[in-house]
Amino acid sequence: MSVLVNLGLGLLFGIGLVVSGMSDPAKVLNFLDLFGTFDPSLAFVMGGAVLVAFIGFRLALRREAPLMAPRFQIPTRRDIDARLIVGPALFGIGWGLGGFCPGPAFTALGLGAAGTLVFVPAMLAGMWSARHLAERTG
Repeated sequence: MSVLVNLGLGLLFGIGLVVSGMSDPAKVLNFLDLFGTFDPSLAFVMGGAVLVAFIGFRLALRREAPLMAPRFQIPTRRDIDARLIVGPALFGIGWGLGGFCPGPAFTALGLGAAGTLVFVPAMLAGMWSARHLAERTG
């Protein structure tokens, strides 16, 4: 049952990415180009997503446990370390250069978007490298 729920949620997320335009790297890059061809429409997409997530988390955390898991897995660490700074910085640089982040990249791959045949394998190699490095450095 959990696999079907996750599949349905993934499909819903992918449809939302396509409808909002976030699977189009040109639209994302135009959003990031403040002094050129700036397109503010993705700010509304992100604002809507933040609002829905805020309400959803507030409702979900009122429960004793999630519907599909025995308990909530809420992070307990509050410190800021180099990994917390470097990881998002690399993510942002990659997003700004390529116009993709992981979810939209996989969606665009399914749509046959140009550049995804290079971006997705490079992204997966980077994720594997980060995991491997984290395991080696403890």
